[in-house]
Amino acid sequence: MRRRTLIKGMAAALPSIWLSPALGGDLLKPGYPGEPMARGPFKPTWESLQNYKTPDWFRDAKFGMWAHWGPQCQPESGDWYAREMYQEGSVKYKIHLEKYGHPSKFGFKDVINEWKGENWDPEELVSLYKNAGAQYFMAMANHHDNFDLYNSKYQKNWNATRIGPKKDLIGGWAKAAKNNGLPFGVSVHASHAWRWYESAQRSDKHGQYAGIPYDGKLTKADGKGKWWDGLDPQELYEQNHPLSENSWNDGAIHKQWMWGNGVYPPSKAYIEKFYNRTIDLINKYDPDVIYFDDSQLPFWPISDAGLRIAAHLYNKSIKDHGELRAVINGKMLDENQRKAMVWDIERGQANEIQPLPWQTDTCIGDWHYNRDAYNRDRYKTPKTVIQTLVDVVSKNGNLMLNVPVRGDGTIDEKERKVVEGITQWMKLNSESIYGTRPWKIFGEGPAQQSAAVLNAQGFNEGKGKPFTHEDIRFVTKGDILYATAMGWPDNGRLVIKSLKKNSEYLTKEIQRIEFLPTKQTLTFERDENGLVVSLPERTSDELTYANVIKVLS
Repeated sequence: MRRRTLIKGMAAALPSIWLSPALGGDLLKPGYPGEPMARGPFKPTWESLQNYKTPDWFRDAKFGMWAHWGPQCQPESGDWYAREMYQEGSVKYKIHLEKYGHPSKFGFKDVINEWKGENWDPEELVSLYKNAGAQYFMAMANHHDNFDLYNSKYQKNWNATRIGPKKDLIGGWAKAAKNNGLPFGVSVHASHAWRWYESAQRSDKHGQYAGIPYDGKLTKADGKGKWWDGLDPQELYEQNHPLSENSWNDGAIHKQWMWGNGVYPPSKAYIEKFYNRTIDLINKYDPDVIYFDDSQLPFWPISDAGLRIAAHLYNKSIKDHGELRAVINGKMLDENQRKAMVWDIERGQANEIQPLPWQTDTCIGDWHYNRDAYNRDRYKTPKTVIQTLVDVVSKNGNLMLNVPVRGDGTIDEKERKVVEGITQWMKLNSESIYGTRPWKIFGEGPAQQSAAVLNAQGFNEGKGKPFTHEDIRFVTKGDILYATAMGWPDNGRLVIKSLKKNSEYLTKEIQRIEFLPTKQTLTFERDENGLVVSLPERTSDELTYANVIKVLS
């Protein structure tokens, strides 16, 4: 898919009322039922939000960790389970049949009821991540499955305090983050449930269950005598509407992600309920970061709900802290929208230094826990994570890393080993990460010559040339220049061409060079071909995938 092309196409097709600064005038007037928008300098328009400035704490932090944990982790079968279990013949459909039975009899609402999170210890996990070097922590507040993981005033029946774990998960995560002195973030994905769950309206086309509807259209009246007696599944599934165009084409949802190309329009009641849920979330838990799994802000460009949420968060942050500490992430932002919030690239990296701070979000496995990733050893290695972090930071970015949590609330021993590897490197080298800023160039080496192009909202990670010792990344802090080599030269002599004698980038004389992990002074030569640094004797291969030298001039 080419979502950037879709943006332009949709903009041309949308009525002019949606594209005007006032969004049609009446939309921005007070009077919406539910949660009021906080007053302050920010108004719910892109023009007003462009006065945003990324807070220094976020720019200094560089590295955050994320618990993308919800009921879709219970089957341990990976991401988008609650949608794909309703797609006849798919891998997750087959897993569901074997594990739970047919989705006409056992739907995703029933998976939620099975999920207990009985071994969840937020304090232990957040402490582990802080020890690994995370400077902020984020937890998922809801996913496209529309289930709120907190004490939700507006999703009062389908939330984690009522069904499943019967605990306030966001409350627990927020408390653990505070106890560890970490800024707290929430990820919000539920705006898309309307279209995403449409597969639950289907039925099998083949076999013994052909023609028998799945549970996506059940109502409160259907629950008599069942565990969900008195609950309305439509408050969860939101399927009391016709299917969108090409709904049976499972790939069509990607073209309709921005509420165009034949999607059946979400009702005003659905949009306003999402607005109220999110404002309630902000008011209850005071997050410093909100990550929206939306192309821009939720429901843009068919509604101003996301603009109102953003203005509320920014204004509330100023009122509560005396300054703007809040961060909002969005994915496919144009130049002006990147001034209003922090651009996030999913599973990918920018190829150049960006003028404004940005973030990569990625995962060591699948977004939701997948037992197959464990069995097949498909987790990212500490080497991959650290090299990604170093590259991202050199380009003015942050890295947000998800470690998938099992249904019971724990992470497995292979994931812990990855976290331990990250911890080892960060304990020795985090000085070259925290509080740094991009240098005049982000780096040198062959990998940048074959950088992978971003596809829509990201998805270029792992598609470029592998890093070697010739690939160097630079950052600066005051008068100090840090250079990180993505490997160890066989002869122990590191050559940095950008720091050659009479370099246009470093005109000062170099006074001293340190090997950051050991603080020892290194010998060096500087001529017209480059800076040649003699590295210390290598005692282990364990941490030689990202070698930091500290250049003082």
